[in-house]
Amino acid sequence: MRLQVAHFLDHIAFERGLSSNTRAAYEKDLFLFVAFLERCGGVTCFAHVTRDHVQAFLEEQRRQGRRVSTRARRLIAVKVFFSFLCSEGQVSANVTEVMEAPSKGRVLPHTLSEADVATLLSSVTDATETDLRDRSMLELFYACGLRVSEVTALHVDDVRFDEGVVKCVGKGDKQRLIPLGKKAGLWLRRYLAEARPHFARRNDAEQHLFLTRLGKAFTRQGIFALLVKRARAAGLGAAISPHVLRHCFASHLLAHGAQVRAIQEMLGHADIATTQIYTHVDEGHVTRTHAQFHPRHE
Repeated sequence: MRLQVAHFLDHIAFERGLSSNTRAAYEKDLFLFVAFLERCGGVTCFAHVTRDHVQAFLEEQRRQGRRVSTRARRLIAVKVFFSFLCSEGQVSANVTEVMEAPSKGRVLPHTLSEADVATLLSSVTDATETDLRDRSMLELFYACGLRVSEVTALHVDDVRFDEGVVKCVGKGDKQRLIPLGKKAGLWLRRYLAEARPHFARRNDAEQHLFLTRLGKAFTRQGIFALLVKRARAAGLGAAISPHVLRHCFASHLLAHGAQVRAIQEMLGHADIATTQIYTHVDEGHVTRTHAQFHPRHE
């Protein structure tokens, strides 16, 4: 069970780009929960955890004098963790789904403006093979809204230039095709022709799309570090992750009139409610739309 928790912590750190403090809080809360299950419940598999186990854990926390805010945070950690296990197919049902914690308001995804994204992309030139690789990767993230795990898994033949799409396999092994876009396609063509052979080192057996300087497929951690480095060099700070570019993809599409249902398909969200959070992101766009179109706006 501890190994599953460790995999989840990697997920929130490197795919979601959460801070080290947030990761540490999740780690503490979840390992306390695991210790409780092992000590009091005799549970050795998350598939055997019931709602009663979670409630008993929270009750123990109450008896130990933990504050309401602390108990609420720990319940949220367990809920997010079980949601992750469920989405990965490691448990058949999320036993925490109907358990409620005190509401702290809806957390909206962090995004960049279109100008900031343009600054990030244009800051990476074509001066070296590394620059070509990094620019094509960033263009792909923004053009397709892929998860970092999906980018690490891409193979060369997943990019279908003749169809103008990228094939990827998302959560639950669900396959989807995403429009590539002209600019991302141009950079990927150049990367494949001019830079990837340099990284592949004549190793025809290696079919992953993006390769490190050692000729190996990227890890999620490697891509996260690459993006932080490029963002800092562009003067945008380090608070950028692959998931932020995914949020930018969705919110910028929505701002330009794309339908939420289409964005859901491209993101690979199973539930449209997950996608609808982007309708709350660009409040400035809503204000501008009202000013432009409402007959009584003055």
